[in-house]
Amino acid sequence: MLRRFLAILAALACLFAVSRAVAHENPKPANGGNAEKASGAVKAAPATKNGGPDKSANPKVASAKSMPLSTSSAKARDLYQRAVQDYELLYLERANIGWRAAAKEDPNFAAAFTMVALNSRDPEESRTAREQAKMLAAKASSGEKLMIQWVAATEEGKYLEGIAAMNDMIAMFPKDKHVYYLAANWLMGVRGDEQAHNLLHKALDIDPDFAPALNNLAYLHARSHEFDESLQDMDRYAALLPKEPNPQDSYGEILRMAGRFEASLEHYRAALAIDPNFNTSQVGLGDTYALMGDQEKARQEYDKAIAKEPNAANRFDDRMQKAITWVREKNYADADRELWRISVEAHGQSYELQEAQALRRMAQYAADDQLALERLASAEDALTHRHNLSPADRDEELAHILRVRAARLIQAGKKDEAQKALNQLGELADSNHSRTIQECWHGAAGQALASQGNFKEAIPELEEDQDNPETMSLLVKAYTETGVADKSQSASARLRAMNLASLEQVLAVEPNVPKPTATQEPVAEQ
Repeated sequence: MLRRFLAILAALACLFAVSRAVAHENPKPANGGNAEKASGAVKAAPATKNGGPDKSANPKVASAKSMPLSTSSAKARDLYQRAVQDYELLYLERANIGWRAAAKEDPNFAAAFTMVALNSRDPEESRTAREQAKMLAAKASSGEKLMIQWVAATEEGKYLEGIAAMNDMIAMFPKDKHVYYLAANWLMGVRGDEQAHNLLHKALDIDPDFAPALNNLAYLHARSHEFDESLQDMDRYAALLPKEPNPQDSYGEILRMAGRFEASLEHYRAALAIDPNFNTSQVGLGDTYALMGDQEKARQEYDKAIAKEPNAANRFDDRMQKAITWVREKNYADADRELWRISVEAHGQSYELQEAQALRRMAQYAADDQLALERLASAEDALTHRHNLSPADRDEELAHILRVRAARLIQAGKKDEAQKALNQLGELADSNHSRTIQECWHGAAGQALASQGNFKEAIPELEEDQDNPETMSLLVKAYTETGVADKSQSASARLRAMNLASLEQVLAVEPNVPKPTATQEPVAEQ
């Protein structure tokens, strides 16, 4: 209980500090939202295992309506701004090409390097761009300096420091809808949904027809299972951009989340009719067919996506989605074969994160605990093969690995070793306030308590990780065991409505599937 009390104090301290950074604003409700939702104050972190207060300074408000860009090259500026437009329309690879071109045109353009660092999925490119941006920060404008501090700190695992810089940047440009969107989009990626909601409403205060903000609001409503509100936002978004593929793609994903699979397929196909190379829609078809139970058709759609995907990291992701279709069919040999190939190829191309993810996923569904632990050891080792992975990505994947390791050790009856894994995960949660890491910690702690039959104390831990289907499955059991029937029914309904094309969803529905398999040699040896 002391740990949870300290976590709440830390979160409140962070909220107070960053609220001061936007105290000069007097927000008004946007699109029917209340003043609280329209507020620009951003919490520095979710409820954490432990932590300390944010010590950011309160910046002066800039007179400029938008963030000044420190480049003397008109061409570099134009390339950068076009890339921002592509980014907001979700042409992400094209946006990265634009920012790379802007940095090449002006090697002193710090903001261009920062956006490459933030958005590139090539770990070496992201690392070198981040270092270049930090080196150029002294020549950048005040706003760009804050953007560099935000991106660099969060990528380096200094979560509170990065959030503080982001809030200072937001406060410096209270009339820049693009700054609000950039911050909100990042927050959604790290599961700061409530904070993102506030910022998106502030962007819509500035421009009620700002399409990218409407798109993200639709997703936030969908994540909360508020599908009527979500589709209302989507109607407005699609009307503003009738010739763009992403509104149709977003319709497809949100309808799939709502369980309306046939309608989802129609919208994904509509997106591809507008732009046959809009690959997220191609992947979306595969994900939807997988949830519908047609795994062969899903693999066909994934193969189309893989064939035309220019980004190596995305290709690995698509192949991992394909591998999950075999897990759904209980064809573990083919799932192993594909994931093993991914780990070997990712190792050879220095994609440490994808190598580790493939090995960890093999461990998640392995029937033999010892084999699973061996794969987890290889996955952890993969995170340090080249030392080019950002500390943020490394620590978050390590948290996933430690969580699975603790669960496997508990299942194997190795309580002391399980406690050691939990302690290591707890130390990581103490030092890194990433929401992903915090959720891994709470989920693992809740699972450990539940394994001891201590469901009452497990429940508050499990409730901190309700986006994970496996955690939700255990939470349903914990509510049932403690006689909280209404909450058990509610959690069960939410679990059934989690239409996620993820391995965790498969394992939550069919846990402890038998899987005969042969032990493979470590990647490094192969």
